[in-house]
Amino acid sequence: MSGRRLYLDHAATTPVLPEVRAAVADALERWANPSSLHAAGRAAHAALEQARERVKAALDWEHEVIFTGGASEALAIGWQRSRGTRKFAAAVEHPAVLRHAGEALIPVDGDGRVDPEAIPEADLIAVQQVNNETGVIQPLAEIAERVRSGGGVLLADCAQSATKLALPDADLIAFAGHKFGAPPGIGALLVRDLALLEPSGGQERGYRPGTENLPYIVGLATALEAGRGWIGKARELRTFLETELRTSGVEVIARGVPRLATIGAYRLPGVNASIVLIRSDSAGIAISAGSACSSGSMKASPVLTAMGLDERAAREVFRVSIGRDTTRAELEAFVAILRQIAGARAAA
Repeated sequence: MSGRRLYLDHAATTPVLPEVRAAVADALERWANPSSLHAAGRAAHAALEQARERVKAALDWEHEVIFTGGASEALAIGWQRSRGTRKFAAAVEHPAVLRHAGEALIPVDGDGRVDPEAIPEADLIAVQQVNNETGVIQPLAEIAERVRSGGGVLLADCAQSATKLALPDADLIAFAGHKFGAPPGIGALLVRDLALLEPSGGQERGYRPGTENLPYIVGLATALEAGRGWIGKARELRTFLETELRTSGVEVIARGVPRLATIGAYRLPGVNASIVLIRSDSAGIAISAGSACSSGSMKASPVLTAMGLDERAAREVFRVSIGRDTTRAELEAFVAILRQIAGARAAA
């Protein structure tokens, strides 16, 4: 690969798209505060609302959009300011949700999927559309029906699925721009009805205080409008990757259930994931283990232990995630590293 470093960690963050860079640079010329009443402020406000409408159109969402600093903030708003007190989350949620849920968790099966029949009656249920560590897709249509039959509200974390899958039938939807080519530090909470949330005052219809980041909001809208035809290519690439890895004794996590084409979780039994990461990084290849928000922790992934893996097995799981510019040659280079590691394990 001519010494070029290879990036296979797009689920953590993916490069900012060239057209987004250009849009952000242009929007930086409109530096006035959108809340100001003078002409420059009114122009900035008009640009902000135009970007809001672009986001809604790109996502085919006809309800409210609250701009945030990312998915974690959007999830916090959705969880903390949703009305009611009975709130539960799936046991495999992102740390941004688990830190709020505490022990109020809904169990999952061995593939990390929630059984809709296991959904309790509650004011709020939080379930990801796609798991950030395994790529597993939750049956949100059935879950939404169950939640609403109990009079509850569904909060869906769509950080990994926005632009890659159609939006789920949820009442609150959180996503982050840096997962699909917008800059880090911008995201949104989609809200079916603002009456579902307690207002906090300030900007964003009174639901998120702080001056809006207009340049990044314009960048977010631009990224959402970018072409999405590359997901089919990602599916072909991951199929190739998993075929090659399995011949080397690598286990595919949740192989038998629907998974997002861009994310794969794998385990080489007897080899700690840190070894795979270090060897890959030394060879110029970036991959990850678990969520980027908690990968520095010495603890086993709560997602994997909730799926029934013991701590040792959970620590052997690593993640490869594909972006729009990923090539087969890059995956071949990674497979070569895995085969070296597997060969060393076999010889030990």
